[in-house]
Amino acid sequence: MRVHLVLVVMLLGGLTSCTFDEQTDPNGPSVEGVLTGASINQLNNLVVGVESTMRLSLGIQTTASGTAARELYLFDADPRNTANVLGKNGSTLENSDFYSTAAWAGRYRAIKNANLLIQAVNNTDALTEAQKQGYMGFAKTVIGFELIEVLKSYDRARVDVADDLNLGPILEFPEAIAQVRTILDDALTNLNAAGSTFLFDLAGFAGFDTPSTFAKFNRGVAAVAAVYAGDKAAARTALAASHMNMSGDLKMGPKHVFSTSSGDLTNGVYKGPSTVAEPNNGDQIIVHNSWINDAEAGDARVAAKSAVRPNPTSQDGLNGTHETRLYATNISPIDMLRNEELILVYAEAQIGNDNNEAKNALDVIRGAASLLPYTGPLDDASLVTEMLRQRRYSLWCENHRMFDLRRYNLSNTLPTDRAGDVVYNKFPVPLTDTQ
Repeated sequence: MRVHLVLVVMLLGGLTSCTFDEQTDPNGPSVEGVLTGASINQLNNLVVGVESTMRLSLGIQTTASGTAARELYLFDADPRNTANVLGKNGSTLENSDFYSTAAWAGRYRAIKNANLLIQAVNNTDALTEAQKQGYMGFAKTVIGFELIEVLKSYDRARVDVADDLNLGPILEFPEAIAQVRTILDDALTNLNAAGSTFLFDLAGFAGFDTPSTFAKFNRGVAAVAAVYAGDKAAARTALAASHMNMSGDLKMGPKHVFSTSSGDLTNGVYKGPSTVAEPNNGDQIIVHNSWINDAEAGDARVAAKSAVRPNPTSQDGLNGTHETRLYATNISPIDMLRNEELILVYAEAQIGNDNNEAKNALDVIRGAASLLPYTGPLDDASLVTEMLRQRRYSLWCENHRMFDLRRYNLSNTLPTDRAGDVVYNKFPVPLTDTQ
């Protein structure tokens, strides 16, 4: 982010309409205009900007990491999707290509907007102290969430980015995740002091739109960060205060929302179904054959997330018989952190502590997928294998598999699809941020 990140507030019909108070240029409101003496309306516009920019890199980040993890192929007009990302003939990942730059820029745009919101809140007299705490708790939780997504793709992150002209260092994973956990705990302190309501509306956060209910999302993110840091005890504590519900709707949780309204975004991971007349060979997410072949018989997630193509397809020496059905339309929401993932995090956090309880959690996931309860050994290693299997099928094409295999040192178990292909399990930090 040597190139300064500029605040982008989209006028989103799909989120909420927004206008700025007096501005020198109403079509291009300046950052300086809201950092001092911002009104509540301006602050709420910043909230909209934070939410909207959280969606910017979802499509590229998901398909790039999914390709590297041999979950899918992206068959389109860009040859790098089937060459560089799969290490074709030993090709390397370039730190100036889209798979390096897009996710980094998108995540840090959202983080930048959240930091601008914090600055604006600290420099206005328009709020009570409790109201300020609400904005702060929201912004810090978003920062923590986005930094986790950076770490999953890059294995490192620049945490201190509040001042464009005085950026902190890029940190390796252990130190970065430790600081993320502190940010999330600080956010919880803010939320606990925020009273009973927010002054702002949130899109995609139905059921998580007050300080106390948003805190459940915060604790869910904290549990994810804790288990990624290897602190399973802290993960279990955070989960107890999160929106995890072993008997609840697996889809429950905050979501990124989309629309076709002018200025809004559509779901960047959606691909329309292929037909014999329109096979979409030039633009389609093809399911990796191993995901189909390795599935347990009767796993309902296979039929729910994929479909047999009218005709098998191939590109660049790669082939597949199935394509994505993960999202029904181009405005289908994308989960941020749903109950299903939290139950899987809970299972992981119980392995080595209470393996019977870990099995119980995994059986919830299996049952929802129309599978019988797990009957394998209950030692730690066997349960980790089962937990990763369930994550593979529950969280397919959601930016998890590459990171899951990396953190368990299992990237070398991935298949290579062509002689000479190389497995990469992280992306390089963009050139613009290393100079």
